[in-house]
Amino acid sequence: MARLGEGDKRWIVEDRPDGTNVHNWHWAETDCLHWSRNFLTNLLANKTLIDGEGNLKIRTKKIEKLEGEAYVNIRKGKIIPGYELNLVVSWEGEVREADGSSVMKVEGNVEFPYIADENADEDPEVKITVKDEGPIGKRLKDAFVVKGKPFVLEQVKTYVNAMAKGGPAKEEGEVKKIVKRPAGAGNVALPPTTAVDEKAKVVVAEKEKKKEGFKTITMTEKFSCRAKDLFEILMDESRWKGFTQSNARISKEVGGEFSIFDGSVTGTNVELQEGKLIVQKWRFGNWPDGIHSTVRITFEEPQSGVTVINLTHTDVPEEDRYGNATVVENTERGWRDLIFNRVRAVFGFGI
Repeated sequence: MARLGEGDKRWIVEDRPDGTNVHNWHWAETDCLHWSRNFLTNLLANKTLIDGEGNLKIRTKKIEKLEGEAYVNIRKGKIIPGYELNLVVSWEGEVREADGSSVMKVEGNVEFPYIADENADEDPEVKITVKDEGPIGKRLKDAFVVKGKPFVLEQVKTYVNAMAKGGPAKEEGEVKKIVKRPAGAGNVALPPTTAVDEKAKVVVAEKEKKKEGFKTITMTEKFSCRAKDLFEILMDESRWKGFTQSNARISKEVGGEFSIFDGSVTGTNVELQEGKLIVQKWRFGNWPDGIHSTVRITFEEPQSGVTVINLTHTDVPEEDRYGNATVVENTERGWRDLIFNRVRAVFGFGI
């Protein structure tokens, strides 16, 4: 046991003399705002969008404003990006005669009021403005909406993906990688990579792949109500807004889309049987790209005024896009505390 005031060195992560953050054990934060400006400038500045089509010419000019914050935290190898940005890009358009002579030039801006990590899975809001609101200005603005809006959204998505991978922190980490040498090796040249090394890499990759997986959540809940009433509550956006105190958009049609918890969860209706069955595809905004889970809720009335629902939530990823292994636990807690228990409390369906 250590003496008072000294602590036990076995539990202390000390700084190395060479300053190396081994395996990113320490919490390392990188300010990414300057890097973000340069990265977005390369993506968005001075890009030709229309060059002669319909006697129009439109191009982006430069980043007029980038305000907010952007950073990347790395802890034990896990990348956690954070950013809230207001981005303004200027653009100019020109209408020309058939002989190429200029009729009129106009200027405008493209503004992204809120680019944020919390909405990384959604297209951010885009405001396209033009300084001259006359017929020619409107024509050029409409052309920018058709050709320019998809382009700028795609470039912002590229930025979001780059931040998810570590942004400048990833680049710095790759620069700092060094080859480990045996103790006392000095400047002795190391042998080239062998086939054994390549096999070892494959084994490591396969082990990492095995860590990725999915779980199934099953729950059985009882409510003091009719099955059709509970079905209606879960499929009605006004009532959903009421008991969750969050925004919701819910289609009641098979194939229709829904968005709940302020857009944190989105999906589509696969099968609906009033008072009997709900089958939906669910996706959370912080899940890795391309992953959709399946929610199946059956409704039973074992006796009048009592409804039992059986929930099966399959293909829930074990980790989110940032490597946090709390997805299953948080999802199950969300069903219980944020949905079922609130329905009981708000509508008086408790037993």
